[in-house]
Amino acid sequence: MALPAPHLDDRRFQQFVDDAKRYIQQACPEWTDHNVSDPGVTLVEAVAHMADQLVYRLNRVPEKNHLAFLDLLGVTLFPPAAARAEITFRLSAPQPEPVLLPAGTEVSTGRTETEEAVVFATQADLTVVPCELTHLLRQEAGGSPEDRSQDLRGGEDVAAFSPLPRVGDLLLLGLSAAVPDCVLVLDLDSRVDGVGVDPRRPPLVWEAWSAAEGWTVCEVDEDSTGGLNRPGEVVLHMPSGHAVSRLGGHAAGWVRCRVVDAAEGLPSYSESPTVRAAGAFTIGGTVRAAHAETVRSEQLGESEGVPGQRVRLAHAPVVDRPPLLLQVAERAGGSGLDDDDPEGGWEEWTAVRDFASSRPADRHYTLDATTGEIAFGPCVRQPDGTLRQFGAVPPKGAAIRAARYGTGGGRAGNVARSTITVLRSSIPYIARVENREAARGGVDGETVEEAKARAPITLRAQERAVTARDYEELARRAAPEAARIACLAADTAEAGENAVRVLVVPQAVPDRGGRLRFEQLVPGDELLSRVTGFLDERRPLGTRLAVGPPFYQGVTVVATLHSFRAAEAERVRAEALDVLYAYLDPLTGGAHGEGWPFGRPLRAGEVFAALQRVPGVELVDEVLLHPADPLTGRRGDTTDRIELAPSALLFPFDHRVRVIEAR
Repeated sequence: MALPAPHLDDRRFQQFVDDAKRYIQQACPEWTDHNVSDPGVTLVEAVAHMADQLVYRLNRVPEKNHLAFLDLLGVTLFPPAAARAEITFRLSAPQPEPVLLPAGTEVSTGRTETEEAVVFATQADLTVVPCELTHLLRQEAGGSPEDRSQDLRGGEDVAAFSPLPRVGDLLLLGLSAAVPDCVLVLDLDSRVDGVGVDPRRPPLVWEAWSAAEGWTVCEVDEDSTGGLNRPGEVVLHMPSGHAVSRLGGHAAGWVRCRVVDAAEGLPSYSESPTVRAAGAFTIGGTVRAAHAETVRSEQLGESEGVPGQRVRLAHAPVVDRPPLLLQVAERAGGSGLDDDDPEGGWEEWTAVRDFASSRPADRHYTLDATTGEIAFGPCVRQPDGTLRQFGAVPPKGAAIRAARYGTGGGRAGNVARSTITVLRSSIPYIARVENREAARGGVDGETVEEAKARAPITLRAQERAVTARDYEELARRAAPEAARIACLAADTAEAGENAVRVLVVPQAVPDRGGRLRFEQLVPGDELLSRVTGFLDERRPLGTRLAVGPPFYQGVTVVATLHSFRAAEAERVRAEALDVLYAYLDPLTGGAHGEGWPFGRPLRAGEVFAALQRVPGVELVDEVLLHPADPLTGRRGDTTDRIELAPSALLFPFDHRVRVIEAR
């Protein structure tokens, strides 16, 4: 229910006329003819018509007044959230010295005739650390490490694992330095001895030692060795916690290759692969970036020396990364100071949500991220007549500046993978940049209409989670970047009595072609922890809370279509596939385009109807539904209806469409 627009004056034309006639009876009793034919009544109606127009315009309350009313209710507009992406920088060649990419390095998507470039800025420094291979060890499952470095330097073929490789066998590579967040290239010269494996999916896992988490799986960017079966390179993305450790009596930055069980239906090693020569070097690094442009050293004016002063940033909205760094000169007339001024400098002030706990000497301010307005502490008269200052007041005449802040955010930053390819900052030795995964988390700022609809819910909930709607609204406050949130009563058999289950579906940007990958729909640990912590503080005592993703039921549609004579079969097939993936999409599918409803079953009849609307389709001959496992690719038996549990969503997977051309 939306908050109704307030009417400052609810009178209408006829009420103005009636009020005027009553006043005439009091002020001029000799005027007795009040019929519409009377010239005086005609004048009254003309004035009433003009008054009605004035009241109509008066009741069109401007947005500023709506915001003021909402502020009185404690409802403020949610600012936009910035999308974030992992950006990989590739060097033109390995460098002998570390290459530093400072925080704030800007990259962007390509600019086209119809779309502006979407700019991202890195959030932390990235150092590409040079390294080389110093040690090579082999460790059989359950055994101790064997140093084979000398054998490798002597040109011998070193067996990577035991003669008949077993699960748990290790090949350990020691680097001269830890290379956190770097792209590591292992140059290996291997012979074709590790027979029996599929070189496209070898039963190997690459891991690196992390100080905080121990052995951590590395993402394999490329493996041209085919599972250590031929000369080539293994390109790894190293974890951020990679650190030097001691293993086998040697201190190094360790990376290991571990034998694991082969995937179902694939063979294992029948003989150990060998390594004849090996080397290592870094060729790039990965760092997180946010959809924001960094503004530096923006002068905001001078302090008036009075409580409650407000200044405004030149660029809005303001995003949380990089955080606003507000500085005030220590003395009046300090606009020309810099950070190294020996006689004084800039003092940093701290952002707070409100001034309720601020003492008179606390250098606090509040920020309206939507408008970019900065407010300093007010002075409030107490019940006993005294004045109390909440937060410090900058000295009169002191310069105020924003040393750094980020502006941007919004859904425009949710770009697909491999689209951030332009380096805007000048950094030597960088050959190219890319985002290996889609940017996610970008949310547009809340509109006044959306805030008006949220206000009644906020007033009812009062920071308490009681009903399912309360849980959903509070979870959205904690994670505005989530695509969908639903609250259900948890299964009593699994979670016990008084259990609540909150389902979180993260944002996901389809790859080119409009296809989602299953891993894109799995929320990250940070997102789930944030929602859990926020709701845990507001749930009733005795209520059990479970926050997690829904169950995704894969579905494969196998359809046979007949096309019209003039239609091109391949085009009809492509459009039919697009319709299937769009209609069953968990984020934007369904009849209303708001995502497939939780727990709603799928019937073959509605797939018939969706395919019949595809241009060029004359007849939908057959539609078969198969439940599928998107992780293993297995398909179940044919059915005409796929049932879903209340906490489940559909995931379209590997549809098959056959088009029969008309003759």
